[in-house]
Amino acid sequence: MAKHLLVFILGFLISVVGFAQKQTLSTTSKKAESLYLKADDYARSRDFGKALELLAEAVEKDPNFAEAYLKASNLNKMMGNKAEASEQLKQGLKLMPFNPAFANYYMDLAEFSFDKGDYQAAKSNYEAYLKANTKNPKFIAYAKNQVETINYAVEAMKHPVAFNTVQLPAAINKNPLQYFPSTTADQRFLIFTARRGSQPDHDENILISEKKDGQWQAPVSISENINTQANEGAATISGDGKTLVFTSCSRPDSFGDCDLYISFRTGEEWSKPKNMGTTVNSKAWDSQPSLSADGRTLYFSSMRGGGIGKEDIWVTNLTDDGTWGQPRNMGEPVNSKGRDLAPFIHVSGATLYFVSDGHKGLGGLDVFMTDLTRQQKWETPKNLGYPLNTHADESSLYITPDNKLGFYARTINTASGEMAVQLYALDVPAAWQAKSKSTYAQGRVFHADTKKPLAATVQLYDIATDSLVQQVQSDKVSGEYTVVLTEGKQYALYVSAPQYMINSLSFDYTSRKNLTPVALDVYLSPIKSGSAVVLNNLFFPSAKYTLEKKSETELNKLISFMRQNKNLKIEITGHTDDVGSDAANQVLSEKRAKAVVEYLASKGVPVSRIQYKGYGEAKPVKPNTSEENRQLNRRIEMQVL
Repeated sequence: MAKHLLVFILGFLISVVGFAQKQTLSTTSKKAESLYLKADDYARSRDFGKALELLAEAVEKDPNFAEAYLKASNLNKMMGNKAEASEQLKQGLKLMPFNPAFANYYMDLAEFSFDKGDYQAAKSNYEAYLKANTKNPKFIAYAKNQVETINYAVEAMKHPVAFNTVQLPAAINKNPLQYFPSTTADQRFLIFTARRGSQPDHDENILISEKKDGQWQAPVSISENINTQANEGAATISGDGKTLVFTSCSRPDSFGDCDLYISFRTGEEWSKPKNMGTTVNSKAWDSQPSLSADGRTLYFSSMRGGGIGKEDIWVTNLTDDGTWGQPRNMGEPVNSKGRDLAPFIHVSGATLYFVSDGHKGLGGLDVFMTDLTRQQKWETPKNLGYPLNTHADESSLYITPDNKLGFYARTINTASGEMAVQLYALDVPAAWQAKSKSTYAQGRVFHADTKKPLAATVQLYDIATDSLVQQVQSDKVSGEYTVVLTEGKQYALYVSAPQYMINSLSFDYTSRKNLTPVALDVYLSPIKSGSAVVLNNLFFPSAKYTLEKKSETELNKLISFMRQNKNLKIEITGHTDDVGSDAANQVLSEKRAKAVVEYLASKGVPVSRIQYKGYGEAKPVKPNTSEENRQLNRRIEMQVL
C-alpha cells in the first residue's frame, strides 16, 4: 500500500516544486540563493539534470540551505532516484522547524524510511504528518494505520521466531528469478517457477527437480506440452504428482488477464493443458493456485468482483461428474480489505498459509497461517513473525507434510549488485507447523493374476465421520498411486475398478506416534466364483458380535459394490483366532457374519444374494503364535459364489 500511495503523493510534491522561492529563504548566502533561483528556472524548463547540478553547488556554498535540499529531493523523486531523494529530504527537514505546510514532505520521508525498514524514522514522520492536521481523511487514516503497523513490528522484533535456513544448491538457483516452490507428498519432486530476468521478453517457465540420494538434481522443464513461449508459472501439484494447475497469461484461449490451466500426468507424459473454463476463471486476474493433496480442492488468488479486498482467496471443488464447481470466496477471517494472496493448503487439509497486507503485520505483504477448527471454520490468521516477515513484501511459504521442512523465495543482492530471487529451505519452527503432521501411503495397483498395472480408483475415508477425504486414480501405465495419511485419524482405504473385487485396507493413526511412509502394492482380483477379499474395516467389541458404528463406512461400501454388480451373489464368512474354546469361537464367527448380512439386508440388498457362514478358528491365515497374527486371523471375508 505504501508504494501505491507514493504515486498519489507525487502529485502533491510536484505542486510544491516552486514552493520555496515564494517564501523567505533560510540561507544568508547570496551566491547560494542565486544558484537556487537559477535551478528553479531550469526545473521549470524540465532540465532536471542541470537544476540538480546548481542545487548541489548551492548547498556547497551553504550546507544549511534547507530549501535547496528539499527542491533537490523533489527533482530526484520525479527522476526515480529514490535513494538520493530520501537523503536530501532527510537533510532538508532536519534543518527546518516543524511546519504544517510541510505535511506532504513528512509523509514522503515516512514512506522512504518505511521502505528501508527504518521504523523509528518512519514513525516520527508519520506522526509529524498527523500533527500537521491536514484535511485529507484518506491519508490521515493511512498514517494512523502505519503507526500501528510500526508499533506491532517493533514489538514483533523483540520476540523473533528463530529458524535455520539454507540456500538451495546452485543447480536449483541457476536463474536470476525462481519462486513458488512446492513438492509432491513423498518430497521426491520439487517444482517451481523460474525466469531468466525481469524484462518483458524474459520467459517464465515451470521447472522440476528430482531428489536422488538426498540431493536435488539439476531442474528441467516440466514438459514441452506445458511450457511455451507464453509465461507459465505459479504452479501447484497434487500429492501424487499427477495433477498440475498453473497460471498463464494472455494465451489465445484465455478469458481474463491471467487464467488457471490444468494438466494430468499419465506415465511420464503430461497432457496438453486445458483452460479451467469460465466457471473457475473470470475476466479478471486469476492466479497462484494451491491444490489439496488429492487434487480435488483448489485454492487460488483472484481480483474478480464480489470479494472483500483488491485480491482475495477463493476455493473450488471437483464435483462427482468431473467438473469444477463455482468458486467460493473464503470470506473473513481469511480475506481482508487489503490484499490476500498466494494460498498454500497443507496436505493435511487443516492449515492454510497465505500472504496479506490486510491483517496486522510488519509492513507490506506478510506470511500468515490459519487452522481449520472442528466446526470447519478458519481461525483468525496468525502472523508468522520476524524475521520471516519484515517491512518488505514477503512471498509464499511451503511446508512439507511432516512439518519438518519449509521452502520459500527470498530477494537478495548479487555480487554484481543486481536483484535476484533465490529459493531457500528452512527448518520449520514449532510455531509455524501445520495443525497436523502427515505421511503417505504409496504403491502400485496390479491385476492379481497377470500382475500387470491397473487403472483404479483409490479412496480414503475418515471412518470416524464416514467421510471421503481423498480420492485419486492409480496410473494406468505404471499402476502408481499416492494418498496422504494424517495423524489423529483412522482411515479406511478402498481400491476399486470395474469388474474387479474391491480391496479394503485399514490405517490407524489415532495415537500420537511417529508417522512413517507406507509402501503398499494392491492386487485386484477379477470378479469370479471363488474370489474372496478380507473386509478390513469391520469392527466388533472383544468377544462380541455387535457391529461398531465405525463399521458403517465399510458396510456402505459393500452395499455400493453389490448395487454396481447386480447379479452378484456372495457369502460373508466369519473367522476367529484360537483364544477361547472351539465351540465359542464357532458361534462367535457365525454371529459376526450374520450381523453383516443382516445390515446389508436392512439396507435393501436382497437376501437371495447374500448368505453367511462361520468357520471359527478352523481357517487361520497365520499361525496363532503372536498377537499380530491373531489379529489377522480375526476377520470377516467376502467370497463370490
